[in-house]
Parts: sequence; C-alpha cells; structure tokens
Amino acid sequence: MQNLPPGIVYLLQRTPTLLLPPALTYGFLALSPDHLNLNLSSGWTIASMFLSLPLSMTIAVLYDEVYIRIQAAKMGAVLPPRIGDITPGSIWGLVKSLRDFKDGYMADGFEELCGRIGGYTFNRRLLFQNRIITAEPQHIKAILATQFDEFEKGPEVRYLFSPLLGTGVFAADGELWKFHRSMARPFFSKDRISHFENFDRHAEDALRQLKERLREGHPVDFQDLIARFTLDSATEFLFGNDAKSLAGGLPYPHYIQSSNSNTQFNDHPSSRFVNAFSQAQSVTSFRMRFGVHWPLTEFWHDKIKEPMKVVHDFIDPIVAQAIERKRELKAVAQEEQDKDDETLLENLVNSTEDPIILRDEIMSLLVAGRDTTASTLTFVVYMLAEYPEVLKRLREEIMAQIGPQRRPTYDDLRDMKYLRAVINETLRLYPVVPFNVRTSNKATIWPAIKPGAKPFYIPANTRTPYGVFMMHRRKDLWGPDALEFDPDRFLDARLHQYLTPNPFIFLPFNAGPRICLGQQFAYNEASFFLVRLLQSFSEITLSEEAQPPHARVPSQWRTEAEKSKDGLGRKGREKIRPKAHLTMYVDGGLWVTMKEAPLGEDH
Repeated sequence: MQNLPPGIVYLLQRTPTLLLPPALTYGFLALSPDHLNLNLSSGWTIASMFLSLPLSMTIAVLYDEVYIRIQAAKMGAVLPPRIGDITPGSIWGLVKSLRDFKDGYMADGFEELCGRIGGYTFNRRLLFQNRIITAEPQHIKAILATQFDEFEKGPEVRYLFSPLLGTGVFAADGELWKFHRSMARPFFSKDRISHFENFDRHAEDALRQLKERLREGHPVDFQDLIARFTLDSATEFLFGNDAKSLAGGLPYPHYIQSSNSNTQFNDHPSSRFVNAFSQAQSVTSFRMRFGVHWPLTEFWHDKIKEPMKVVHDFIDPIVAQAIERKRELKAVAQEEQDKDDETLLENLVNSTEDPIILRDEIMSLLVAGRDTTASTLTFVVYMLAEYPEVLKRLREEIMAQIGPQRRPTYDDLRDMKYLRAVINETLRLYPVVPFNVRTSNKATIWPAIKPGAKPFYIPANTRTPYGVFMMHRRKDLWGPDALEFDPDRFLDARLHQYLTPNPFIFLPFNAGPRICLGQQFAYNEASFFLVRLLQSFSEITLSEEAQPPHARVPSQWRTEAEKSKDGLGRKGREKIRPKAHLTMYVDGGLWVTMKEAPLGEDH
C-alpha cells in the first residue's frame, strides 16, 4: 500500500472497523425478520445500517468517558478541567488553532484561558481524544523526571515522526533510545566541545560574507546566515564531513529583482536541503494536530515525500562515505586507529552499517546540533537589535574580557556572566523547542497544585503536550516583569527569588534523563559566535523593509495587545513573526543591517 494515496490507505486500514456496525445491524435484522416484521430492502433497514456507525462511535466515546471517570475516582483523583466547543470532536477548535498558527501569535489567549479555568493544566479533547496540556512546572517535572518511566514518546508520536526522523533518538523510546543516547554521550564531553577551531573557521567565513553583503549596501538575513554556519560546524563536528553550505552564498532581499543571485542561491544543494528540511518539519508539526487522522488532510498527496527525498539525497552520500571509510580501515590494526579523532558518525558505523538507521540518527542530530543553536542565535540578535543598551553592555564585557581581535577560549566564555545571561534571557522568552509532547504508558496521577485539591488523573495512552514557551512567560513564576527582556534577572536577586527554588520553571534544553546532551555544545557555539560577531560590529538594526511582505507583523497584533490586561506585552512589540515547527524560527528570516566597529577598538 506504499504507493497508494495516504487517504486511501487510511480508509482501507479502517474498513473492518467502519463496516462492522452496519454488518452487525444487517445480520441482526436478517436473522429476525419474523420477529421484527421488517423488509430487508426497506428504507428503515438501510437507515438503521447507516446510523449504526455514528451510534456505535457515540456509545464508544460515552463508555470511554464513564470508564475514565470511574478509574479517576478509584485513585482519588479528578480529570483536569476540560476546554472545547460544542462541535463533534471539537472540530471548530482544531480549525481555529490551525488558523491561529498561520496568522496568530504563539500561545495567544493562553493566559486568559488559564485564568478562567484557574490553573495551567487542562484537557483539550480533540477528535474524541484526551490531550492533557500543561504549562505547570510540577506537572512538567513529573513528565520529564519524577515519573519519567510512566511517560514516553509513544506509538502515535513515533508514527508521526517516522517520515522525518525515522527511529532516531528524538523519536525513539525504551532500549532503542538508550542505545542512541549511549552512543552520543561520549562525543559531548568537555574535551571535545571546547575545541573551538571548528567554530572559528566557519565563523570567519560567515562574518566575511556578512561584511561583504553589508558593504554592498544590502541588509542580510541573519537567520539564514547562522543556519549555514551551524550546519557546517555541526556536520564537521558530528560527521567529519563539512556540508559547505556557506559556499552557497547569501540571499538578497525580496526587492532586489535584477540579480540572478537568489536563483543561484536557491539552486545550491545546501539551500535545497535547508528548505526541504524546514518544509518537512512544518508538515510534521501540522500533522501532530490531527494525530493518526492526518491522512484525511493529505488525502491524495503525501506532502512530506518530496522534501524528504531532497533531504535523503543530501544525507545518504555522507552515510555511504562513512560506511566505505570503515571498510577501508578494517585492514588497519586496532591500535593504529586514533579513537580521539573518531567522529560520532564513525562510531555509529562501528555499531551498525544499516544506512537507514544511520540516516535516522543523522537527522535527529542535525535537529539537535544545527536547528537549536541557529534558533538561539537568531533570537539573540533580534533582541540585541531591539535593546541597544544590552548590546552596548555585552560588547563592553567582550572588550574587557577578550579584546577586539583575540579568539575566545573555553575559560573566557565560562567567565562571561553577562553573555550567558543574555543567552538565557533569550531562551526564556524564545525557547528553542517551545512545545513538546509525551504519552502516558499507563494510568497515573499528577500532584495537586492547590492545597487541599485532588490530584489530576492521566489516563493511559494519553498525549500530554507541555508548553515551555508559556511557562517561561508566566508572571507568577518569573515576577511582574516576566514579559520584559532583562538579562539581569539571571544575575540579580530575582534569580534566587524565582529560579533557584524552582529550577523546573526554566527548561530551554529539557530536563531529566532525556535532557539535551548538546546543551554545553550549544552554549559554547552560540557564545563563541556572539563574541566574534560583536568584536566586528557595534550596532545592529532591524531592516523591516527587507522582510518579505507575507511575513510582516499584522497590524492587529498591536491593536489586540493594547486591549489585553498585559498591555503591549511581547505581542504588541514584536517586529518579526515568531513561528515554530520542531524548533522556533522567524517567519521570512531576520533581516538586519550592522555597523562595523572601528579597527583596533579596545573599549
């Protein structure tokens, strides 16, 4: 059935279930014609068979409702408050969420909703499935740490992620996840992640191109530039095979019509890969809203096949080269092979030569090693453009600690407290992975938040999405200025007032056994590039005219924000449109201009 349209496959797989109620109804009527005095060809019989399917589905839904409530009562718990609408399966709510994803601001109306229901955990029953959504630190802590064994990615999430990530570490559970984790862990040791030659070489190339384009008088899409830098440095670090995406050059703003450079840029293999990978992530994110029913939204055409072919065409030669290299080295004595220089991919090849498994792991590692750092740096530069006083203070720290030209060391970055605070504050307001999900593998409970309240019951096989984005912006967790960008909150008394006693309110890299292995790698890479960037540039300004028209901030954002109780908050002040698939990004790119610092500047 691989070559059939997704919708046809979906219907064929469910045909027995769909036909069972009408068949049973017909059989019942056929076996009892005398008693019922019915004509099997009558309209009544046809109507009975037709109505049997929605009737049986309704009974199944009601039975599930009653059963769950009985089980909750047995455990002394209650279901979280339910939100929804009167349409079957909350179809209208699903349609609205899709519309908001396209035109709205992330998590718009969340605070108002939670204020109405009196908490940050609720049940949004979509397509007749419970989805327990939370932005409550205690409940996220249960998912990620204290009740880790009771939650996993789950079969539905693995099914949805499979076309994109296969069986890679992000989509794996159980022993397969432990295998991937154990293979990757040694390659994120301090010794390996503190070698900055890789970062410096690619940063120099990126900054050279940045300066050349700015000197031409054109703004630069910093998001694209930094995505190429992180792709090249990540592929070299993880696979020993630099993708050379910076060789594709930089795009011009949309209003530069006379140049054919954008055509050449888009035709570069790395550009096709980056665009296809982003498109595939967006398709996956869209499918997550529909769960196993996504084929009904792509009935005749599988939207992920085409971009994933481009992605695989880019990745497969890297895998083939690693396998071939291993075979060539078989003749070399074991003691002559330098394990310290072995890449993660080479280590994986020693465990398996299955190209599909290797490809899947590469895909997951690229999300972890490229997308996360690129997202962080994009939003840091956005904040530096919006807050010139922060940029000025950060440059002063860089000049005092390192100077205008010297390459930073691991110890330099460790000692630069304000640099780390700027990165952390950016990750608080714009976390790389704003939304994540787990699935309960058995019925369990989450602790009560309010004194005297009953705990929340979580049914088995229930998806439990959690919103780091919303949690990071809660005023009751971060103080009345939670919507303000202020790096000092990670340095002054607010750190000890809010974060120190409750560390699970800040989760930019997840937590618990599945905490991001590349956390320090990401901090080092982001810190290194920011130092190099601000050694060269003293001012950053957003270029709103270069933003593609379709990606500009809607005027109603400010109007709606002015009417809210938070005033402008973040929504009313945004100059770009934050969006997310697996990770956060700026819709249409982050177009900026920069002013070069005078040579030899030392203060």
